[in-house]
Amino acid sequence: MINSNISFMFCESAKKFGNMVFEHLKTLEDHTVNVKVIETQEVWFRNGEVKTVIKEPIRGDDIYIFQLFYDPTSDRSVNDNFMALLTSIDAARQSDAGRITAVIPQFPYSRQERRKEREGITAKLASRFLEDTGADRIITIDIHAEAIAGFFDRAKLENIHASSIFIDEIKSFLKEDFVVVAPDAGGVDRARFYAKKLEKGIAVIYKARDYSKVSTIEIMSLIGDVRDKDVLIIDDMVDTGGTMINAARLLKENGAKDVYVVTTFPFLSGGGDKKLSDAYKEGLVRSLIGTDAVNRDEAFLKENVWYKEVSVTPLFAKVIYNINKNLSISKLLE
Repeated sequence: MINSNISFMFCESAKKFGNMVFEHLKTLEDHTVNVKVIETQEVWFRNGEVKTVIKEPIRGDDIYIFQLFYDPTSDRSVNDNFMALLTSIDAARQSDAGRITAVIPQFPYSRQERRKEREGITAKLASRFLEDTGADRIITIDIHAEAIAGFFDRAKLENIHASSIFIDEIKSFLKEDFVVVAPDAGGVDRARFYAKKLEKGIAVIYKARDYSKVSTIEIMSLIGDVRDKDVLIIDDMVDTGGTMINAARLLKENGAKDVYVVTTFPFLSGGGDKKLSDAYKEGLVRSLIGTDAVNRDEAFLKENVWYKEVSVTPLFAKVIYNINKNLSISKLLE
């Protein structure tokens, strides 16, 4: 039986994020709930193996284990951090936790949810690992492919959205007429949602991709009118930034004024931050607004004036509170 204790466990790459959720949750708690952080140790061996050691009893607790897989402030790889999470889940299960929830804003391998050639469906493999290791629930945000929810047989996937936080932020800096842009056909529903909420027009960038080459775009064309208007590109992630910059260039060529980018996951891997800095200097991109679902240190925030960060940790705190209290979270998932 699960008791009223909410216990947080932080993998190394999620300590900053998890602690912020913890602080927000403390403002929501009542006298019937005890919220605490469990002392753990993430042990890395010289051959690359990892284990997690829990330093105090957690029997019967409602455990929430936090992890961010891509961490630009660390030398650990996505696979390193995924394995660290699995050892944490297993350690909690072996310690007789009442219920185990993995809080993973970045769902691993979410871009590999279907086969295009002779390849595995790695998002399903990741789902099986999480479930078989002992996770009863997974909380993530703006998952790249919602079909991943169907990969779980026993565990429940909660996919929340950053839209409410982003919309408040967008209204604070985009006062005049602007157009919401979907950077590809797959993002049309997301862009349509924002356009409806913001009561703005929508445009779509059509891409034809050569899948035999990594991150190679053959054709890009614009459907819609952006001339003499500011543009807001909505995407779930910006990885290397190349496609986003090409989209901004196309919009500028079609008469757009300032180009703003909003993304839940500003990975900016493979020199993506340098590309965005150059695009900012060139006048292609005015600003990129991302979330703290990707770790960024103070140096990055100070050096890159084109980058603005908003926090999704209050949203995660509300979801965790409602789950623990058996309250509805449907409005928080919208």
